[in-house]
Amino acid sequence: MTMHETRQAARRHKRRRRLMTGGAAALAATGLLVCVVMALQPDRKAETKRTTATPVAGSQKTLPPAPPSKKPPKASPSASSPTATAGSAKPKARASATSSPRTTPATTSLAGRIRPNVTYQGVATLYDAGTGDGACSYGPSDDLMIAAMNTTDYQTSKACGAHVLVRAANGASVTVRITNECPSPCAPGQLDLSEQAFAKLATPSTGRIAITWSLLSPSTSDTISIRYKTGSSPYWCAIQAIGHRNPLARLEVRTGSGWRQLTRTDYNYFLAADGGGCGGTIRITDIYGEQLTVNGIALRAEAVQPTRVQFARH
Repeated sequence: MTMHETRQAARRHKRRRRLMTGGAAALAATGLLVCVVMALQPDRKAETKRTTATPVAGSQKTLPPAPPSKKPPKASPSASSPTATAGSAKPKARASATSSPRTTPATTSLAGRIRPNVTYQGVATLYDAGTGDGACSYGPSDDLMIAAMNTTDYQTSKACGAHVLVRAANGASVTVRITNECPSPCAPGQLDLSEQAFAKLATPSTGRIAITWSLLSPSTSDTISIRYKTGSSPYWCAIQAIGHRNPLARLEVRTGSGWRQLTRTDYNYFLAADGGGCGGTIRITDIYGEQLTVNGIALRAEAVQPTRVQFARH
């Protein structure tokens, strides 16, 4: 082979190699394009699986609310010991702004432990009542048909002035007014009667007898009186109501911002420690919800000032 032929054969070999390389590159590019197109198409099987997949463990899932649990019923207080249930959430009854008497029965929140139309069981003991004065701060009593109420049922002087019918097992009975408190060991339901009142039921030497007793709303022609305690002034005062037919639920005074309920003390006065409302209009409410408004009571300490009002009989 001549030199010229050798050079032509080499050029033909290089050209075939370039054609083969270009074809391989074209085939590779075509394959890559097909892969890209296939990758862009949606995977229907995977999509179908996603739409029917169940939640995995630990994923959040909304559950239906559980039914409310039933609460056990609260036990009712017994008649012999009308103890309020601890922690109860019953709302307190609120008297209306009207001054007209109510005819509805006394509510538990207004009447406290001693409620109308309930007969309580207990025992009667006796004490020397002297002039009849006692923890209720009424002073000497004209009538010694009186009694001291045990501390539990005394309820921070709420029993003061209550009229109670006491019955013995032998059928004898006596009506007494609560003017004093009988501290421990007097038990709930127990009444400590004056010697004169106890003698209406049994011989005083007996000392202790079983009784039943209930609240009364007696007949009376007397009206209620108001008294300010010693030391009362426009800057501090304590107010007491005397001679009310029915037990008191609250005492309020009128101030510039409206009616203000005063705090009851165990010595049977209602206290305005800052003097707000002292010497102004007074409103009293009994356990039946009847409200009486009293005007014209002067701020005079220890003066028993009569009014023209009295609670209705029940």
